[in-house]
Amino acid sequence: MTLDPITLQVIGGALHAIAEQMGNVLYRMSYSSIIRESQDLGAGLFDRDYNTLCESDSTPMHIGSLPGYLRGIEKSIPLDAWKPGDCVIHNHPYFGASHSPDIAVVMPVFYEGQLVGFSANTAHHVDIGAATPGLIIDVPDMFAEGMLFNGTKLYEEGKRSESLWRYIRDNTRVPGLVMGDLEAQIASAELGVRRFQELLATYGKDTVMQATRQLMDYTEAMLRREIAKIPDGDYVAEGFLDDDGRNRGKTLPVKVTVKKRGDGVEVDLTGSAPQSPTAFNVPFEGSTKVACYFAFRALLLDTYTHEEHIPQNEGSFRPVKVTAPLGSIYNPIAPVAAEARFCQIQRVVDLIIKALAPVLPDRCTAGNAATLSFAAFSGVRPNGDYWVFLEVNEAAMGGRPKSDGPDTVEELMRNTRNNPLEDLGMHLPLICDRYELRDDVMPGAGRFRGGQGVVKSQRFLTPGFVTHESDRHEDAPWGVFGGKSGAVGKYEIYNAAKPEEIKQYPAKFSGLRVQPGDVACYFSPSGGGYGDPLERPADQVLEDVLDDFITPEHAREAYGVLLMPADNGFPWMLDTEGTQKLRASMRA
Repeated sequence: MTLDPITLQVIGGALHAIAEQMGNVLYRMSYSSIIRESQDLGAGLFDRDYNTLCESDSTPMHIGSLPGYLRGIEKSIPLDAWKPGDCVIHNHPYFGASHSPDIAVVMPVFYEGQLVGFSANTAHHVDIGAATPGLIIDVPDMFAEGMLFNGTKLYEEGKRSESLWRYIRDNTRVPGLVMGDLEAQIASAELGVRRFQELLATYGKDTVMQATRQLMDYTEAMLRREIAKIPDGDYVAEGFLDDDGRNRGKTLPVKVTVKKRGDGVEVDLTGSAPQSPTAFNVPFEGSTKVACYFAFRALLLDTYTHEEHIPQNEGSFRPVKVTAPLGSIYNPIAPVAAEARFCQIQRVVDLIIKALAPVLPDRCTAGNAATLSFAAFSGVRPNGDYWVFLEVNEAAMGGRPKSDGPDTVEELMRNTRNNPLEDLGMHLPLICDRYELRDDVMPGAGRFRGGQGVVKSQRFLTPGFVTHESDRHEDAPWGVFGGKSGAVGKYEIYNAAKPEEIKQYPAKFSGLRVQPGDVACYFSPSGGGYGDPLERPADQVLEDVLDDFITPEHAREAYGVLLMPADNGFPWMLDTEGTQKLRASMRA
């Protein structure tokens, strides 16, 4: 049977509302700031074939990876082994998980005695007992990542496994946060089960499941329609990552080939670096594939570029095939660790955009920061208890076809929120000394300039530790269509008592000991420019100078705009005639 459009729209809206409620319950009930403030989570409903039926509007990485989690769990728990009241936790990077700190909670949905699907969510846990608090990079294998759960039942037919609950509590540095977050995940999954059952009771199982099939087919058709508009061909882009967190000075190549044929596309990562001996690897099912799915949904199905409503479901994954050689950084072989994986997939998305820029100039950006600054700050309180804080720092996007790149945002796949500084100061022995736009570099010049990066400085009040996962201290975001490159990031540490003695650190490092008064200071990359800088209106260049985005010298050298002291209350005004002459000579 084929459902009418009104019924289809009503059920589709109900499904999305359920996913949103699940996400809201999860972040509102969580204890750790990475979930309750940053909202590093995802939630949704799935059918018996593990297809995504709906998803929360949260971090793309989480919801896109859940089908991989479910298929990994199936290797331990086949469909006929599920019982009402079961609750499974799972985070194994070689069985579909995005990476080990992203623990999934999965509950089956039964209706009239039959298994019809699943309610599931994932959330980033602040500490799972890994080799270093909160975050790992330079470790020998996946067993150093901390607790690994492979389709493990936390509840069996409604009865909680007290021994497993105790095991988790005893193997994390911050049990109060982790156990509270797990309870929030369980509440979210229970809500999904209940709401899904209510929807089935209201419209009937056959009608609801038919609606889900039609909605997935519709989303798939919409994406295939957009892919078909791209000329057939192979589109290639290359870049590199700074290092693997251990072997300094040895860059890691990243190569993306987008093979477009008809209404389908393949992302081939052949030519990228072999797997790393550290945790700087990417789980293929849970992260590599999801990054590529996201790239095409973001490029071709953006909400604000379509008049039609396009449901968020499995249909957006189907037209995209992903290939990565086994044993490469994007498809590692166990037991190599694969926890520090976000910088790599950010770069894949950025390179997909770069590869397609010549044929999608109206949809692509210049080079984005396309990295991640994930800092784990930690220490031990006087009573012997650990404190651990995970901080995700913003960066910047590249210039866009019709506007400048946004400044200090969570670009590409990140989509997390920042942590309120007031919350930080209430709970942790850290003080934020500086949190603002960078002023030591210029964003990429262009008709539409790149976004400016962020600088954030955290001062320790007690001894502690820092582990930092990032990249792009060597490879600046590129400009496109005549735009100029942005700026690379950097990481500095100094003591507040001797601010002139600054030490430079690589983008990624593990378990660094710090002392009271030490300040950890991150500078994110700035985006590349889009289009010829000489085509940027001179008054916009003046505004950038007045807003301290660029200097008068940069305005002259990059944009051909001359300024002179003003007598109207502002420090600068345009030298219109001089600008016209300078730009004419620069064009010539």
